[in-house]
Amino acid sequence: MVEMMRAAVLPGPNVEMVVEEIPRPEPKAGEVLVRVAACGVCHTDLHVMKGDIGFPTPCVMGHEMSGTIAAVGSGVDGLAVGDRVASAFIMPCGTCRFCVRGRDDLCEKFFAMNRGKGVLYDGTSRLARADGTPLGMYSMAGLAEYSVVPASDAFVLPASVDHTEAAIVGCSLFTAYGAVRHSADLRHGDTVAVYGVGGIGLNVVQIARALGASTVIAVDLADDKLAAATAMGATHVVNGSGIDATAAVRELTGGEGVDVAFEAVGHPVSFAQAVMSACDGGKMVAIGLANTQAKAEIGQKIVGGYPENIPGLLADARRANACTWEDTGHSYEDAVTLAGVWGLKDPYDAKLKVALYYTNGESAIVLAALGSH
Repeated sequence: MVEMMRAAVLPGPNVEMVVEEIPRPEPKAGEVLVRVAACGVCHTDLHVMKGDIGFPTPCVMGHEMSGTIAAVGSGVDGLAVGDRVASAFIMPCGTCRFCVRGRDDLCEKFFAMNRGKGVLYDGTSRLARADGTPLGMYSMAGLAEYSVVPASDAFVLPASVDHTEAAIVGCSLFTAYGAVRHSADLRHGDTVAVYGVGGIGLNVVQIARALGASTVIAVDLADDKLAAATAMGATHVVNGSGIDATAAVRELTGGEGVDVAFEAVGHPVSFAQAVMSACDGGKMVAIGLANTQAKAEIGQKIVGGYPENIPGLLADARRANACTWEDTGHSYEDAVTLAGVWGLKDPYDAKLKVALYYTNGESAIVLAALGSH
């Protein structure tokens, strides 16, 4: 007899989720079955539900969860039935060119198979309705009583950490830590602005303070969230309702702007505000996901790379052996012309991961395209 479980199924975009009885999945080689104890709800889930971000439906969402291992597939070492674990939303395959370089955040199999097709790495989903209709898995599909997770994405929890608290580690906390520690490379004494202090933004606040930020300015439209940001370590708060948030951030920094601005909303307005609140030579780290058609008007004060990163960009370009690079040393127009030669719509075409460095929005120093053209 097939064992059943409950799962929250999303039939399609802009349709309410329905709790259904579906067959309990079984782990395959290299996987574990987790009895779910808690699963976080992320704003990304709302994007998928609204159709702002495309994903195969019907599906089961839930990409940050914790629970107890109920079964272990063949070939799994270091994990056992009864282990308390948490799982991260990016489930690293461990073998692709990015994973072996320690960049599991760019795991090729995850984005091609799971995010692209709603399946695990053998090309199939572990979930289906009782009639056999396949159900897509958004990450590990944690909004269910049981979840199959690659063993590479099951992390044993300390006994002192509660399941409910651990559930948000897999997205809200990991994403914030990666943004602050790695993307921003935050240094002691840096000044910071955080646009949007929901789950991820609040963790950016506390991690930035823990890593030595001297000033952390929380920007949001809700006073209760700003109060929470203060409790998490924000030194200043700005309610952007009806005011120029960028001007407020600059005023709090003596007119200079911040060393690092984080955008954790995914909205064109806050994206532009974050860019414009960075000081000369500063950084803007975009975290929030947006509607795939959204565009932000940000003028020409763009910093896509930094002097200390340029050698790495060029090394990546050469290593890829699928592109060229050029020191323009001239004007912004030269960069536009070169982008045209490469067949890009503009110098920021994300499809080819273009990195463009400016000095005060006037001089294009380096343009490197990472990808085939």
